[in-house]
Amino acid sequence: MFILGIYLDNAATSFPKPYAVMKKMMEYMQNIGATSGRGAYKTAIEADRLIYNCRKMICKLFNGSDPAKVIFTSNITEALNVVINGFLKEGDHVITSSLEHNAVWRPLKTLERDKNIEISTVCCTDEGITDYNDVEKLIKPNTKLIIFTHASNVLGAIQPIREIGRIAKKHKVKFLVDSAQTAGAYPMDVQKDNIDILAFTGHKGLLGPTGTGGFILNCDIDINPLKSGGTGGDSKYPYQPDYFPNRYEAGTPNVVGIVGLGEALNFIYSVGIKNIRKKEEEIIEYGIERLKSVKEIEIYGPKKSDKIVGVVSFNIKNIKAEEISYELDKQYDIMVRSGLHCAPTAHKIMGTENIGAVRIGIGYFNEKEHIDTLVEALNKIQNKYM
Repeated sequence: MFILGIYLDNAATSFPKPYAVMKKMMEYMQNIGATSGRGAYKTAIEADRLIYNCRKMICKLFNGSDPAKVIFTSNITEALNVVINGFLKEGDHVITSSLEHNAVWRPLKTLERDKNIEISTVCCTDEGITDYNDVEKLIKPNTKLIIFTHASNVLGAIQPIREIGRIAKKHKVKFLVDSAQTAGAYPMDVQKDNIDILAFTGHKGLLGPTGTGGFILNCDIDINPLKSGGTGGDSKYPYQPDYFPNRYEAGTPNVVGIVGLGEALNFIYSVGIKNIRKKEEEIIEYGIERLKSVKEIEIYGPKKSDKIVGVVSFNIKNIKAEEISYELDKQYDIMVRSGLHCAPTAHKIMGTENIGAVRIGIGYFNEKEHIDTLVEALNKIQNKYM
């Protein structure tokens, strides 16, 4: 059995989860067990109800218009792939940020190679700040999609999605937002923020289990399904059904994961997104100020807590990022990430594409004491390598 130290990798996966999440998943496995949409007996109906409740809570959290247009996938990477590969066609033009995760960048580059799509990236500052006016300058007659991360998973910088969405609507271009770093930790509204498709993941700020995610449709759009298969209904029909959510949910769903996600959403509703954001912002601000006291440290991204989510990346002069994370884990039981964080384009902006960086991911269950222990450990590591 592991004895938990200090977990500061919430940008990858949030931990710990609310106890109620684990309890609810165990109750489902012990007392229900049935899948959803595959039976008329009472436990199957209960599974249907639990999945619908989760769908409804996600719809409400982001102010969607129809729970049926909340589509579940195995994670946000699959959600982004469904939309990108199912919507874009030969010769289409896409606009995206300079900070995208490989979950966006790799599908786009693959389509550039295989379907001759055009990709334009919007410039930003070395802190990851984007001027939304630069997006409009890149729009062409064949621009079909604008894709933006809501907040960088390396620099933490929050992007001006509401203004970008307004520009997209003006030009009748669809707007897809990657909310991997913000869903559950930052207020979002697909109506007010002018978002056509919001991709989300369950295992980060939404505090749910891994293997959960999806996207919300807030527009009329023709996206070809990534998969075809069983849905529990219309079995004689030889093609994938064309109604929501079945059009995009082929095969047995991750019922236990979605049940856990639903319980995590109950926790989030009980605390309130604004309260979650307020607490995280306080720890972010405290963390940045305390990290500044470490000798020879370079902190990347905006240094203001209201401009970032709980992501702070840094390097210490003459010490490799991998050595810092190794020492923190081995000697001090502090868990952080090092490397390129699946976002080489962001590291290019930072000038760290060849060396990577150390990243701390602050979450709702972190406390200021965790930051104090981290800073104390970093100072000892810095002294050791002098």
